[in-house]
Amino acid sequence: MARNMKETKPILKVERYLMHNSLMLIGLMGSGKTVLGRMLAQSLDTGFVDSDKAIEQESGLRITDIFELYGEDKFRELERRVIARLVTEETGIISVGGGAFCQAEIRELAKKHVTSIWLRATPETLLSRMDNLSSRPLLAKGDPLVTLQNLHEQRFDDYAQADIIIDTNGLSLRQSLEKILARLADDDMAKDKGKI
Repeated sequence: MARNMKETKPILKVERYLMHNSLMLIGLMGSGKTVLGRMLAQSLDTGFVDSDKAIEQESGLRITDIFELYGEDKFRELERRVIARLVTEETGIISVGGGAFCQAEIRELAKKHVTSIWLRATPETLLSRMDNLSSRPLLAKGDPLVTLQNLHEQRFDDYAQADIIIDTNGLSLRQSLEKILARLADDDMAKDKGKI
């Protein structure tokens, strides 16, 4: 797809940054980390990896099976190991599971190796975006909205430590993508972060 002149400058600027660094998308389930991650990677002509998929490939098990067979602690241990590898070996867009950035070790890795972006939305918006709740272990029991509200509250302070926060409420995927690209290319943000 041809780029128009308005898109070219910010995209080229971010592409130069991605030659040496990665972006990590964080947020609650339903925030669009995987879909927007793929769109961002395509726009920037770079690679995309979903840490949950990488965990499944490495373990040979689905995330739901890891939770069911071994529990959340074992999953988090595996998640830390896989993300540590991804942030040091991959260059491009990395999407991580909702609880990943809540681990201090992963936040430290992110600070050293990537620019983290919190895709923020209200629990109501997140739930409206999800269609297959059975594939999400944390939403399998009880009222999913109450669970999301609790997770939002519990994880807010951790997510707030991201380098960039993008509010996606009321935005289409395309609008969210444009907002991310514009923020990444913003000269003031670049000067403040010293990363682009």
